[in-house]
Amino acid sequence: MTIPELLEATRTRLRDAARPRTAEGMLQFFREPIQPYGVAAPQVREIARLTYREVKRWPVAQRDRFMTALWKSGRLEEGSIVCYVYRRFAKSCGVREFAMFEHWVDRYVKNWGHCDGVSTWLLAACIENEPALAERLAGWTKSKNRWKRRSAAVSLVYEARRGRSLAMILRIAALLKHDSDDMVQKGLGWMLKETYPLKPHEVIQFLDDWRADAPRLVLRLAAEKMTPKDRRWLLKG
Repeated sequence: MTIPELLEATRTRLRDAARPRTAEGMLQFFREPIQPYGVAAPQVREIARLTYREVKRWPVAQRDRFMTALWKSGRLEEGSIVCYVYRRFAKSCGVREFAMFEHWVDRYVKNWGHCDGVSTWLLAACIENEPALAERLAGWTKSKNRWKRRSAAVSLVYEARRGRSLAMILRIAALLKHDSDDMVQKGLGWMLKETYPLKPHEVIQFLDDWRADAPRLVLRLAAEKMTPKDRRWLLKG
């Protein structure tokens, strides 16, 4: 298939699977303006699987042009398909892909669903393959783009769950400490929550320095996987 042919085939599948009630529910689920077809997640994953069967045969440049065309539509499920499909190429993601994913965050990511898909699957894959790329996230914490600031934290959730990149995780946390955006705060709290199970002493020691004036939302989320004792200590403080 050519790019236009696969775009039409993918969009036809989405239109055929769309349901008005599903679209209404999506509009309620996101605070940001979205353009949904109204396709349930299991069906989006199946359409992504069928799309991947074609894309995997293509040269990288053709694949990436196709992904960009999906993003440009602005449709919720098309962006989700990008994340589902490109996730299957995780082992080959490196410096080039990291730059492309950053461009996607800058240009096309407009809601937390797309932000978290690109961050936890795609950017995280780049960092796993090329750990030095995590250094670039510090600069993202100063972006005017709320999704890029959230991505700076959420891109490290995979590392946190594996007990890696602790110094960078705590550096990003310190840089985002006073961010007033609740979506960024949720991303920061999520990152700290996932860091705690394998690095409890380090997280508690870190939070002891700023729990008194950190946003309450961050602390509540960070405490979700803590022991009862540590949770009481953190939230009481």
